[in-house]
Amino acid sequence: MAAPDHVVVAPLLAALATAIATLLLRPLPRAQRAVSVLGGVAYAVGVAVLYRGVVADPDGYLVYALSNWEAPFGIVVVADPLSAFMLVIAAVVGLAALVFSVGYLDPADQTLAYHPLFHLMLVGVTGAFLTGDLFNLFVWFEVMLMASYVLVVFYSGPEHTRAALHYAVLNLIGSAVMLLAVGGIYAVTGTLNMADITARLASGAADPVPVLGLSAVLFSVFALKAGIVPFQFWVPAAYRAAPAPVTAVLAGVVKKVGIYAVIRLYFTVFAAATLPVSLPFVAGESFLAFFGPVMFAMAVGSIIFGGVAAVNQPDLDGLLAYSSIGQIGFIVLPLAVAATAPDGGELMVLGVAAALVYSLNHGLAKGLLFLGAGAARRATGTTQFDDLGGLSERDPVFAGSFFLGALALIGIPPLSGFFGKFLVFDVGVRAGSTTVLGVALVGAIFTIAYFSRAWNRAFWGEPVDYEREPLLVAVVAVLAVGLLALGVGFDPVFRAAEAAAEAAVNRSGYVDAVLEVEL
Repeated sequence: MAAPDHVVVAPLLAALATAIATLLLRPLPRAQRAVSVLGGVAYAVGVAVLYRGVVADPDGYLVYALSNWEAPFGIVVVADPLSAFMLVIAAVVGLAALVFSVGYLDPADQTLAYHPLFHLMLVGVTGAFLTGDLFNLFVWFEVMLMASYVLVVFYSGPEHTRAALHYAVLNLIGSAVMLLAVGGIYAVTGTLNMADITARLASGAADPVPVLGLSAVLFSVFALKAGIVPFQFWVPAAYRAAPAPVTAVLAGVVKKVGIYAVIRLYFTVFAAATLPVSLPFVAGESFLAFFGPVMFAMAVGSIIFGGVAAVNQPDLDGLLAYSSIGQIGFIVLPLAVAATAPDGGELMVLGVAAALVYSLNHGLAKGLLFLGAGAARRATGTTQFDDLGGLSERDPVFAGSFFLGALALIGIPPLSGFFGKFLVFDVGVRAGSTTVLGVALVGAIFTIAYFSRAWNRAFWGEPVDYEREPLLVAVVAVLAVGLLALGVGFDPVFRAAEAAAEAAVNRSGYVDAVLEVEL
């Protein structure tokens, strides 16, 4: 039985209602924290209901028109296997970070604005994954980012303020550029609805020349939001400044919004247009063929820069921050191959699926590791390698959980990360590209190198003073078990990622679901 279309807004309403409730409950701190966690559970349930509705729907699309104004004139929210897949990452990492926050942050620090802002950040993330409208994508980006600005500067010290200012200024510039690009696309195509833009580009009703330039401008904005080289400037300082649970969400979820925007807009929307002229180094007629080499260059830069920088960091926080830059390159690399593959073919679907599987593994594993770094800070007072040691002897459960998170990013079976990395290599093999394989191999070696260094410096050696925080360790351990479970039961994960990838490249299905017209 198909689910009603209004279940699409269930996660959005859960996050928004929780943000308002936690704001009103500031005079009752314990009730505020309880409602915040319950709201995180309600959000996860809403995502599960939405996901089940998408799977149960014969076409795989749930479309809800706000105020019954039909597309393309009204605002619509659209759930399909792609957006549902990304929402699962947000729900799992967000709930884990919320529970961790309750035990990690001082109760007085949580009272004023932490929980409302956290849930508002989830509101922005959810809206970005579900919107079917280009302007509202900008709006939801801003909701997400405005909440994250305050959370990055949460501790209010000089370094935190500097990092937050840097983060805010760069992203505000990116937002201004995005708004200009969105306005330009509206001027050229006469619409903001993504499905309608797709239909007009496919039919030749819109001039592709300015759309190509404007889409390139938009791509730079999404690369900035995702922290891809050369737009990674804000990542290390912001990740170091924010509280550990916020950093876990920034790395595990917020970055994925930029990746989602790239997949949705460039594989679903702009790929409907053909290049007006032949260009050097571009093999193909689709707009995607133009962005393929750009994605590849960014992926290579991210993998190498992030790997080299992570190996040389003196502390666990810095190592994980620069590792995030390198790992995002592994997500973009198969997308670059997919962009240059035959339109809608097996290799294109596999490339997008590989990126999605890697995104899922990265979201959970990197969330675990950042939370683990926070637990280590609470237990020892530092994350500096010179002041750490012997954590495996002090707390085997914590050490084993952290170790599993590191192994997941390295790609050791039977963890989920093995399949993510295997799929990246598989895409390179099927594309016949030794360059892709070489870059992936270099990135894998860097990953082994910096996590080996982290383990040797922090978990082996002379034990340091350690005060165990059971709740924090429990959250990290649950995520570690989740990574193992996803690896052991990987088949349904891959089927979900493959369905999401097929939805991303199925332009006619998306247009038909939203506009109820055939492309």
